[in-house]
Amino acid sequence: MSYWLMKSEPDEFSIEDLAAAPKKTTPWFGVRNYQARNYMRDVMGVGDGVLFYHSSCEVPGIAGIARVASAAYPDASQFDRKSSYYDPKSKRDAPRWMNVDVKFVKKTRLMPLDEMRAHPELAGMRTLRPGNRLSITPVTEAQWSFILDKLGCR
Repeated sequence: MSYWLMKSEPDEFSIEDLAAAPKKTTPWFGVRNYQARNYMRDVMGVGDGVLFYHSSCEVPGIAGIARVASAAYPDASQFDRKSSYYDPKSKRDAPRWMNVDVKFVKKTRLMPLDEMRAHPELAGMRTLRPGNRLSITPVTEAQWSFILDKLGCR
């Protein structure tokens, strides 16, 4: 089992939106970074843990827990000419972009970015590194356990 931090802008899709989605599940689409795509395509597995992170908002931070609910499959938005995620270079027989389904587990209290940075146990988190802009980053088992403990999820 692996663990991930996945960022979403709450004005576009929040933890509340995931909780309200049919079957509490949604495709994690629109990723247009090769490294993040590779995580979904090559590393993520069904059942992996997800820290749902609200980004690009007044108080960014971890807002809930989710699980990876499917294997990777082609992101349909890359083929939709009306989508802001349309990619004219991507072909149906050789899709460039992938997504996985994510399933809601629990909304938590917000663990703000500043609080995350204050814990030495989280100092190695990739998402806390200067200049990190990836929307999907791996989380170690120790970091996952520490965060769940701090959020009261155990």
